[in-house]
Amino acid sequence: MCNTPGLTRICRESYNQPEDVYQRCKQRGMSIVTVTDHDSIEAAEALRKYSDFFLSEEVTVRMPSGTEMHLGVYSISERDHTEIQRRRSDFIALLMYLTERKLFFSVNHVFSGLTGKREMEDFNWFASYVPAFEVRNGQMWREANQSAEMLAKRLDKIGVAGSDSHTLSGVGMTFTQVPGSRTVDEFFMGLRSGRGVVHGAHGAYAKLTVDVWGFATSLIKERPLAAAILPFTVFVPAITAGHWLNEIRFCKKWAAQLLGEARPRMLWDVDSSFGTNWAR
Repeated sequence: MCNTPGLTRICRESYNQPEDVYQRCKQRGMSIVTVTDHDSIEAAEALRKYSDFFLSEEVTVRMPSGTEMHLGVYSISERDHTEIQRRRSDFIALLMYLTERKLFFSVNHVFSGLTGKREMEDFNWFASYVPAFEVRNGQMWREANQSAEMLAKRLDKIGVAGSDSHTLSGVGMTFTQVPGSRTVDEFFMGLRSGRGVVHGAHGAYAKLTVDVWGFATSLIKERPLAAAILPFTVFVPAITAGHWLNEIRFCKKWAAQLLGEARPRMLWDVDSSFGTNWAR
């Protein structure tokens, strides 16, 4: 269920069916497929029958500073999932497990405020112990992705990409390629050796707004009584605009500190960039 106040009991984070996600990925040319649900591996039940599917998840982790972050953990087992969930409230304990198991993991949407505030201490942990950064996220502002890529290169981190799409429209539109890999093992060997290439779309305000409207439609189909919220959907563009502007603010604050800009460019400095994303 989504964690938006007021909707936690009635609205899900995604209405996609695992089989539909898999088929959409294959239609768009994916040779191997994974699904990273938030703190869940339930999609595996429907997809484990496919030899080109591997199990992963996006883990909500509590940092030593008390903040939260999303960690992508890839090619895991059901036993790994159980232990990851047991340890996710303690980043250091989780880090020890992932390292011991030699699992591949990444900091997701590095310059996004989706999980709340961030502390400099968090970035120090990322720099020291996390092998990969998500440098292209299909739902994030282009400049946030570019800043993540710059930071990853500066810290010599592996760059990965993913659609982060909660609706079918964006599935498979942003992805990581390892040229020449034919199996899951070859894919991760290539990633670890620096042969990964990121491809695909960035996020945009219009894309986010359309997705939220899609959520409202799916919610009403599943729960007809939820049609009572229909009049409030006129406020969706304003709500998503507020979110988008907060993402810009968050990115600029931390990019200025971590990438050495003289000062963060403020909202009144980015009219052209914001307009481009609005229209894209």
